[in-house]
Amino acid sequence: MSKITLGIIGGGQLGSMLALAAKKINIKTVIFSDDKESPAQRFSDKFIYGKYDDQQKINEFVNEVEIITYEFENIPYKTLNKINKLKPVLPKPSVNRIIQHRLAEKDFINKLNIRTTKYISIEKKSQIDALQDFLPGLLKTTTLGYDGKGQYLINSTTDVKSLNIDFSRGYILEKLVKLKKEISIIITRFNSKKYEIYEPIENIHENQILKESKIPASIDDKLLQLSKSWAIQISEELKYIGTLCVEFFIDRNDNLYVNEIAPRVHNSGHLTINAYNISQFENHIRAVCGLEQITLKKLSNAKMINIIGNQITNYRNKNFTKNEFFFDYHKKEIKDKRKMGHLTIICK
Repeated sequence: MSKITLGIIGGGQLGSMLALAAKKINIKTVIFSDDKESPAQRFSDKFIYGKYDDQQKINEFVNEVEIITYEFENIPYKTLNKINKLKPVLPKPSVNRIIQHRLAEKDFINKLNIRTTKYISIEKKSQIDALQDFLPGLLKTTTLGYDGKGQYLINSTTDVKSLNIDFSRGYILEKLVKLKKEISIIITRFNSKKYEIYEPIENIHENQILKESKIPASIDDKLLQLSKSWAIQISEELKYIGTLCVEFFIDRNDNLYVNEIAPRVHNSGHLTINAYNISQFENHIRAVCGLEQITLKKLSNAKMINIIGNQITNYRNKNFTKNEFFFDYHKKEIKDKRKMGHLTIICK
């Protein structure tokens, strides 16, 4: 058994899969979550329940571990920074601070001369009336929000009047591109110019929630190389340690745009568990714990299907073939639009 005990902040499905990957390579894990029903506690060596600003719980957590990582980016920066002064947090809290704010994230990407969609900061409703060039567009909260939460499709200025939007919060308006497809790159950076990078993954979204992912992506070599190059550039600039996902848009003229950066393991990378010798989860553990970097080998093509809401009931009663791998997230409550599990299908 390794002497390293890894702390993971957040106890959802990503935390579960990180804990499982850690167990595979003899790393003990302690989950710290503000959700008493966190499914990840089923797979970790210890579970600590508490609010993320509870100093007593933070101290309890920190005293149990040597290194800390996190499964989602919406953890308060103050909490991560406070913990980082006691034990190393990877990726660094400064990375999270940039990426959990959509305007700061877009500014960061643009300063690298990497293309994003056209965007502008919105502080009050009346601003949108003068921004016809940004419509149709997607209005997003600058902080929080995922799987379509805190996002509003604006086709015309009249749409704003019919939507109940709280403009006391910060927003960013992003012009929609004429979308051909969406892809993502999963990259694990171990240190300066030391990384493992998975091939581009093609994604299909429905109601702004990831529905399916597949490899190989149906893109040409120019887009394949450019997407990898931009992901490397972003991870190097951030001096990132761990697994990172960069999400891309491709328009009808085959122009590539960075949509978002996720400073963590990612939903679209679930298929790496079965399609590669080392999953995105294991690579993240290896990178943050300073373990051996192993060269990636693709074992097969694959397709991943997200199981949303009530769909889970049918899957729990289904028989699967030897090429199908069902992952139940063991969430106690079934909710509309909630990710309840996924199915990976290994293809030739």
